[in-house]
Amino acid sequence: MNLTENALKVLKARYLLKDERGRVIETPEGMFRRVAKTIAAAEFQYGGSASEWEDKFYELMTSLRFLPNSPTLMNAGKEIGQLAACFVLPVDDSMHSIFDTLKNAALILQSGGGTGFSFTHLRPKSDVVHSTGGIASGPVSFMKIYNTATDVIKQGGARRGANMGILRVNHPDILDFIRIKRAEKELTNFNISVSVTDVFMEALKRGGEYELINPRSETVVGKIKAHEVFKEIVESAWETGDPGLVFIDRINRDNPTPNLGSIESTNPCGEQPLLPYEACILGSLNLSKYIKERCKMQDAGCRMKNSELINWDLLSRDIKTAVRFLDNSIDVNKYPLPAIEAMHKGNRKIGLGVMGWADMLILAGLPYDHKKAFELGKVVMRFIRDEARNASVELAGERGVFPNFRGSVYDRADMPRVRHATTTTIAPTGTLSMVADCSSGIEPLFALAYKKLVLDTELFEINRLFFEAAKDRDFYSEALKEQVINRGSLHGIKEVPTDIRKLFKTAHEISFENHIEMQACFQEFTDNAVSKTINMPHKATREDVERAFLMAYEKGCKGVTVFRYGAQKRGTLVRAADTD
Repeated sequence: MNLTENALKVLKARYLLKDERGRVIETPEGMFRRVAKTIAAAEFQYGGSASEWEDKFYELMTSLRFLPNSPTLMNAGKEIGQLAACFVLPVDDSMHSIFDTLKNAALILQSGGGTGFSFTHLRPKSDVVHSTGGIASGPVSFMKIYNTATDVIKQGGARRGANMGILRVNHPDILDFIRIKRAEKELTNFNISVSVTDVFMEALKRGGEYELINPRSETVVGKIKAHEVFKEIVESAWETGDPGLVFIDRINRDNPTPNLGSIESTNPCGEQPLLPYEACILGSLNLSKYIKERCKMQDAGCRMKNSELINWDLLSRDIKTAVRFLDNSIDVNKYPLPAIEAMHKGNRKIGLGVMGWADMLILAGLPYDHKKAFELGKVVMRFIRDEARNASVELAGERGVFPNFRGSVYDRADMPRVRHATTTTIAPTGTLSMVADCSSGIEPLFALAYKKLVLDTELFEINRLFFEAAKDRDFYSEALKEQVINRGSLHGIKEVPTDIRKLFKTAHEISFENHIEMQACFQEFTDNAVSKTINMPHKATREDVERAFLMAYEKGCKGVTVFRYGAQKRGTLVRAADTD
């Protein structure tokens, strides 16, 4: 295997088996063989050849063309055996439900999964508690309890706790929720998002009010101007990076099993909307591996046709193998709760996504914010979606449709009979991309050189593609290398040719409009949602944040998160850093 020094450090810190003294007792090849063997064992249930598919899964992973989500790499073949990254648990308006869910979340977090919760059903603070005659403390107070519990759960030392907390925009405590990270150093283990409705967005558009609903009594308890709430959301996001927005009505219009209920929450990074007790197993294709021929850096503006650029045949074969891998994973998974097993096996949701997108664009000679880059994003993701669905249809022919197929959106004569309620998701691939030595998710390059902490291991990342280009174009020097390492970008370095500076733009050099445009391009052809951080420079204004939120809604995104460089991350979990 061709693994970088940083990849080996990450594998040793997080994924390779250790003995009771914490000593690594597994090689990277051994880890991938362990995973391949465990996942291929599902073939016995369907009369397939486990040994044949073990070899195919092993080759796909060791080539670094595909990697499954972190819990699969960590837990496959071990006693814990929990393979899914994404979970949503219900929080109903009773002490039993609140603390039963907390206990269940502890089991999930310990196994390496991330949990999402909607706290919308909890009665607002100062509401009456009839059983005791007391006064309710409200959803924010219970979120603090969940946060404290997450602090003491170490997830086996392999991942830190990650939660998503969501509150619907019409909850009476919505302003307290929006301000919590701005006002207090609280909820360090939570990302928070406001569940925004179309009714709210319409009220915002016309400058009107909307109703606040007490979830206990389901009665209107007041009205508030949409603009006032939106202004508070913008202020908190500008200052701390939270909350994000989740466009909940749009998400539910794409709910494949509306007969089973409404979606109210997502996983911690927002890319996986799920019903209560649902889980999802994710995997990502490394797009940098499917470039047929790299653009010659002597002409960084070269524009190869898609047919010349990408190895579509290899990508198609790998999509088919990856979908089978993820389908098998559902069957061999050891679930933390019977209710989660029933829901996951009932809907069989999988999330095949991508990483290495920024690298693919660089190899193609396309700047991230070029019109042709957006066009290529649509072409690539449409291909992945269509091929993944075809693979799901083929598996349905072999193994049957997902058990909850009847009553789903597919239960029509004009719809395909599929094995999975969803097949595609764009995850952040935080540490997976470090193992694969590629850019993360569909993000642009964060920097050309930067430090990152994985558990207690500090890693120094340098973008190899830039330095290869510098040598190809004959402008490399040790002095230039030092400049790039110190700055992290090419901004203001005059000896770098203009076309190369455009090609290697970093996240903070790309306008928020183009960040959102790219997210929307991939969302158009993704079943679930897209994890994407809309990076902004420190000088970005509150009006920029406001415009970004509105643009994301207008462009068809299912959610949006902004982060202004240098903002005070008061208790904010970095969304893409530690969840895959």
